[in-house]
Amino acid sequence: MSVMRRMTWSAMAEHDRSALCHRGLDDIFDPDLRASIGRIIDDVRDHGDEAVCRALRDHDGFTLAPSELRVTTDELDRAAVSAEVDAALDQAIVNLRTFNEAVREHAADWWLESAPGLFVGEKITPIASAGLFVPSGKASYPSVAYQLAVPAVVAEVAQLALVVPPAPGGAGEVDPAVLVVCRKLGITDVFRVNGPAGVAALGFGTESIPKVRKVVGPGSPAVTCAQVEMQRHGVATMMLLGPTESVVIADEYADPVRLAADLLIEAEHGTDTAVLLVTTSAAIADATDIELARQLDLLPIVRSTAARAALGHNGGCVFVDSLDEAAEMVNRYAPEHLQLAVCDEDRQAVLDLLTEAGEILLGQDTPFSAANYLIGCPASLPTSGFAHVSSGITVETFLKRTAIAHSDPAALRAMSPAIIALADHEGFSAHGAALRMRHG
Repeated sequence: MSVMRRMTWSAMAEHDRSALCHRGLDDIFDPDLRASIGRIIDDVRDHGDEAVCRALRDHDGFTLAPSELRVTTDELDRAAVSAEVDAALDQAIVNLRTFNEAVREHAADWWLESAPGLFVGEKITPIASAGLFVPSGKASYPSVAYQLAVPAVVAEVAQLALVVPPAPGGAGEVDPAVLVVCRKLGITDVFRVNGPAGVAALGFGTESIPKVRKVVGPGSPAVTCAQVEMQRHGVATMMLLGPTESVVIADEYADPVRLAADLLIEAEHGTDTAVLLVTTSAAIADATDIELARQLDLLPIVRSTAARAALGHNGGCVFVDSLDEAAEMVNRYAPEHLQLAVCDEDRQAVLDLLTEAGEILLGQDTPFSAANYLIGCPASLPTSGFAHVSSGITVETFLKRTAIAHSDPAALRAMSPAIIALADHEGFSAHGAALRMRHG
């Protein structure tokens, strides 16, 4: 039995194409979920720490007092991981710093004379505060902690708070690897919370948890829904960091063993994941399916179950007539993660056609896991088609631009007729009067 659902793009009706490209949003915007999250948000707004503890008890099964929400300095100091993981965290942080420092360097103040005597530019400054949500439950996610925190630290955000649900099966402890990341990056405001309640707490502020201007971080539909709902309360969030998804474009020269392995990287995340192989070759699809079946048997049952859903009814294999059509199809899909497994001669031409993806990894020696953990490019990326309009979390997520302008008297005189004409047309008398009083 084929692991991958099979589809042919040129033969698909428009309804089927739309259904394939529509993913993730129905769960996030489910009316019952929105109502449930709304109640949590209202409770946190009205009752602060007490409501955060209530959500932890009711939804996560942990009974904590408000005084126990903050991770103590002693817990941060004592948190430890193996020497191998500690070294890996250091390497990842270095690579992320390198990438984000380069981005920050390109996001520099600028100033130019756009007309004689008229100067315009921008001043780039960090946002004042940010909250970082790190998920827990399905797995340990120190990688999410450093993917969010390093860009914020490089941006020099003055106030950073990190919230994370307690590790499953414990007594309220936070994943020590996440705490090690916080210690390495100097983040001391760390809180154990329920996901949606934590997002609300960061947006409103509570007795223990500071109020911030922006909240970022991937999570379940409930967490993503909470971020969307908190926008109504004036909190900036990222759209959308929901269930993960990946696409691989492959031609007849791709290695099916590595194709299968790389498709399974994101597919193992959960039964809400979507993974697609887009290929010009039926032979490659068949060989990859055989490899998928073999490699799935090597995974733990919870991971293989998730992968079968991701490659089955959530995703599958899409046959295309050409690599040009592959790029057209993928641009419509706008995946979070994209890998090009095509021959070297065609790689640049396909890359030139691709405009809609959270990340593009070139070649079969650049697997998704390398990007997720270590390369240094952003790995918290837009999902559910939002790669059409947004980007991954980098230092720019935590920066803002302020426009600056200066006009000398001669430049203002030269602009006055046009300003007065537009002001009169729109009926704003004071706009025009400010120029007339200067120049008669």
